[in-house]
Amino acid sequence: MKTVISVGLVAAAAVAYRAAVPAHALIAQQPVAGFTSADVYKLRSLGDVQLAPDGKRVAYAITRRDGAGRPSSEAWIRDLSTGQEARLGTDATRASGPRWSPDGQSLAFFGKVGDSSGVALAHADGSAIRFVASVGGTNHVLPSMGERVAWSPDGKRLAFVSSTPGPEEDANGDPMVITRYSYKPTASEGLTRFDDNKRLHIFVADLATRQVKQVTTGNYYEHSIQWSPDGKEILFISNHGADPDRVFNYDVFSLNLASGAVRQITNTRNAEYQPVWSPDGRTIAYLGTKRELTSSETTMEDTHVWIMNADGSNRREVGQAIDNRQRAPRWAPDGKSIYTIVQVKGSSFLYRVPVDGSKPTVVIGDQGSVESWALTPSGGVMYGFASPTEPAMLRDRMTDGSTRDIMKLNSALLTQRRIAPVEAVNFKARDGMAVEAYLTMPLNLVPSRKYPMVVEIHGGPHGAQGPAFNDKAQVFATHGFATLMVNYRGSTGYGQKFADAIFGDQDGKEAEDVLSGVDAVLAKYPWVDSTKLGIEGGSYGGQLTDWLITRTNRFKAAVPAAGIANLVSFNYMSYYHDYLAVEFGRYPHEKDLMDTLWARSALRYVNRVKTPVMFVHGENDNDVPIAEAEQFYVALQDVGVPTIMVRYPREGHGVRETKHVVDVMDRSLAWYDRWFSQPKGRADVKPVP
Repeated sequence: MKTVISVGLVAAAAVAYRAAVPAHALIAQQPVAGFTSADVYKLRSLGDVQLAPDGKRVAYAITRRDGAGRPSSEAWIRDLSTGQEARLGTDATRASGPRWSPDGQSLAFFGKVGDSSGVALAHADGSAIRFVASVGGTNHVLPSMGERVAWSPDGKRLAFVSSTPGPEEDANGDPMVITRYSYKPTASEGLTRFDDNKRLHIFVADLATRQVKQVTTGNYYEHSIQWSPDGKEILFISNHGADPDRVFNYDVFSLNLASGAVRQITNTRNAEYQPVWSPDGRTIAYLGTKRELTSSETTMEDTHVWIMNADGSNRREVGQAIDNRQRAPRWAPDGKSIYTIVQVKGSSFLYRVPVDGSKPTVVIGDQGSVESWALTPSGGVMYGFASPTEPAMLRDRMTDGSTRDIMKLNSALLTQRRIAPVEAVNFKARDGMAVEAYLTMPLNLVPSRKYPMVVEIHGGPHGAQGPAFNDKAQVFATHGFATLMVNYRGSTGYGQKFADAIFGDQDGKEAEDVLSGVDAVLAKYPWVDSTKLGIEGGSYGGQLTDWLITRTNRFKAAVPAAGIANLVSFNYMSYYHDYLAVEFGRYPHEKDLMDTLWARSALRYVNRVKTPVMFVHGENDNDVPIAEAEQFYVALQDVGVPTIMVRYPREGHGVRETKHVVDVMDRSLAWYDRWFSQPKGRADVKPVP
């Protein structure tokens, strides 16, 4: 399951509340109105921050949620000296992925110009848009893709990734003929049932002659491209294994543009991602793993920053000193260090990692989430940031460590809303392991009163909830609910040992961690009503919700979203079939694992369930197929448990259309209200054996 699945704007959600300022003092300064589900339509998010080479302009993407269907993207350009902003194109253009030319005079981007969709160019101020070449995509599963477009160093050519038909028969025909092992589309796909069988290849456009040439061919997928500093090669990622559909194994390759020859730079059993040349072209940095089996969907092993010589020799892990998950590397201009975003507990920090092996340093370590970023000519950092109170900020971190807020996209809305405080809760699991959780308080909290609490479980399982604004938790707070988010063992941001602690033990001790978190909150906060507890989660959080209601009857209502109820059926119906092999160390048909999977499936224990359940699922979920909800739904009906199933059309794994996001929030609140109001006294907290 995906590392982060949420029906809200931000999957990670928790705020390490500043103890220096009393909560009642902040509340007194805030407006009366809390955040509601209707406000979700007004929220905007920020991403893809791209600073011009001279540092005078910044391009960025804004995601809006006030239109029909799924959120839409816009690309904008801001003059940093005047503050003037210009949109790149119009609603019809749907511009995305802006990238500056080496001289900063032009922007390449993806969008629509007239009746043509593909890659286009504009002047630095967003004017004079002209179409360059058509670009096609694919719904094939290609996790952790990097750059799709790259400028040549002299600015005369553009390389980009586009699709061509594959050799297979159309799987969407009549009849539907399936020949591939990997025949279902990626998780977010909500409209089609089968892989389109297209392949991604690299194309190069000459901007003067407007001639476009396909420079790679075959039955593989090439992506994550970057032009070499000398202009002679293009770096890319591909899987050239004997059976790439069955065995996920990205390697690093390079294309010689003059000869057309492709050289394989790495040939490992582990995976490499998102390679980038050093400024002098002698070294390549990339994300990598070390274990021989990596899932195409999620991975237990943290990715770390590695470097190697341009010929693939002398590979070394420069990110080893940071025992946490690292993201795409980027070189410092002098080539002496690499920058990477690192997950630290529930936050995302920006680190500088020296290539000589000396100690890494934290460049940005604020509580929240550093998103897309760019180095400034002066040595600072311009970056997108999700803070506890604002999910979309553009900030400038100076070389002296001071920070300037350039803009807050949602200030007009959120200054008129009260934001509920959140506190970190640290506790010991039943076996003594230290675990962290975050508790979002209900608004207008009066300690002498009692308030319901909903346990919101993150997906993955290798993900985490952290200190970034969370729309759903805020909606629940306005409704008078507390929300508890437990970063159970297996979560990322707490070191490799903690992430590995779930190995071979799904629906085991990590489920107990969630219950221990509930106990810790009840012991610390007497205002939480132990008779009005709800539980929910998405993806792996849905799986744990399914599982926990077979273990205990303490929850009055449950809302599992896109959860696995039967690990055996899931393994063979999902678009990927290597996830459980990574999680358990062997495939289901090996060494009696099938029996273990059934023993850890909630469906097996359906006769124990007493908690009313509302299932939430995307109609075309190829990650966790909707049959998982269907099985458990029918079984609960047979047992006599109050149950409903809400199916969302045009949705894959996770709900994305804004009206569906809002509907899930509203239906969940109504479901909890219905069952919290049932006068049955104190809930039974004794776990089912």
